[in-house]
Amino acid sequence: MALWAGRFSKEVDATVNAFNSSIAFDARMYAQDIRGSIAHATMLGDCGIIAKSESEAIVKGLQGILADIESGVLEFDPNAEDIHMFVEAELTKRLGDTGKRLHTARSRNDQVALDIRLYLRDEIDEIAKLVHELTGTLCDMAEQHTETVMPGYTHLQRAQPVTFAHHLLAYAQMLRRDLLRLHDVKERMNESPLGCGALAGTTYPIDRWQTARLLEFDRPTDNSLDGVSDRDFCVELCCALSLIMTHLSRFSEEIILWCSWEFKFVELDDAFATGSSIMPQKKNPDVTELIRGKTGRVNGDLMTLLSMLKGLPLAYNKDMQEDKEAIFDAIDNVKLCVKTFIPMLKTMRVLKDNMRKAAAGGFINATDCADYLVKNGMPFRDAYKITGTLVAQCIREGLTLETLPIAEYRKMSDLFNEDVYEAISLEHCLKERSSFGGPSPQAVAEQLEGLRYELEQINWWEWTEQV
Repeated sequence: MALWAGRFSKEVDATVNAFNSSIAFDARMYAQDIRGSIAHATMLGDCGIIAKSESEAIVKGLQGILADIESGVLEFDPNAEDIHMFVEAELTKRLGDTGKRLHTARSRNDQVALDIRLYLRDEIDEIAKLVHELTGTLCDMAEQHTETVMPGYTHLQRAQPVTFAHHLLAYAQMLRRDLLRLHDVKERMNESPLGCGALAGTTYPIDRWQTARLLEFDRPTDNSLDGVSDRDFCVELCCALSLIMTHLSRFSEEIILWCSWEFKFVELDDAFATGSSIMPQKKNPDVTELIRGKTGRVNGDLMTLLSMLKGLPLAYNKDMQEDKEAIFDAIDNVKLCVKTFIPMLKTMRVLKDNMRKAAAGGFINATDCADYLVKNGMPFRDAYKITGTLVAQCIREGLTLETLPIAEYRKMSDLFNEDVYEAISLEHCLKERSSFGGPSPQAVAEQLEGLRYELEQINWWEWTEQV
């Protein structure tokens, strides 16, 4: 019989029980549920709400349940309504009436709100470690390619010269912001709802500050209604996870393009590609395609959470049970994708010569040709028009700006001299782009130094472990 069955005159229909049950997915929070119950039982004993001896017996019993679950001695009961009821029923089975005292001054509403905060707080640390490692991997790769010339693109058209290092660091900056967002989410969710009760607190003389301290929260939540009904932290975390996946997806799309014969800028290691069942020549970037696909799934999880909450009155409603499958799915997929992405990048072969060849063939030094005229006194718009005319001439005659004779240049302007060829060389173009944040080797070195310094600072999970 359910622990809440006193009000009811008959058993709940079996199909309703199955429909209502959440043990299949919330069992993963068993450690957090037990940790929260230990803090609650400790506080009950310290405040004299239950006898100290009973409080100590409950704590010992909960520790035994945790040990038995983790050793495999105790298996989850699939017929239990949820992880909270499972743990309490097992405790009562072991301790009798003493076990029944655990739920004094507590509701499942504040209990589940506590468990999900504890669980997500732990998961944020795990995800942040992975994103931190991925960002460091990008920095390591960039360090090897500060002079690897490639075309930069706008509208997927060759635009201006950059280095592969500069391109990689653009994604590293995105991930750096992802780390900061994760930190902010964790900071805002780090308030304890334990003690809010069902919605209106409790008449018992509890100490919410004590349980908050025991569970390493910054403070208890200020409002009992908000404490049990708030799921902003789930939505906010899922927003951050969706952005992480969006960044991985954008990078994946570029890797997919770069692996194609039309680009051939990189080649994935055989361990991170698959073949075709009918075309023996194929080497498919399935890992990146799956990441691109799973991004839609995580975005869907975010929409699930927003849609679930949008029409709910205060305080707790059963709809809120749907928060867990959505946020758990988002967490699982982000961790899986980042874990796969890191070794895929580390083993990816960069085809420098193909990148350099593509950079040389797309008139991506046209801006530098115009800048040459500007530096010799011509207004930019006039220089822009002359350079565009020269590019059109090169296309008609099968030439490049590097191979166009100086006589043709001088027909357009007597400001052109032989040194124009040095000014439009790809290496010179890159070297001159030394403005802060630019692609020159010097500017990239500064970016790397700054990123590595920030990565050393963004490691709050290590601070937690040291404490």
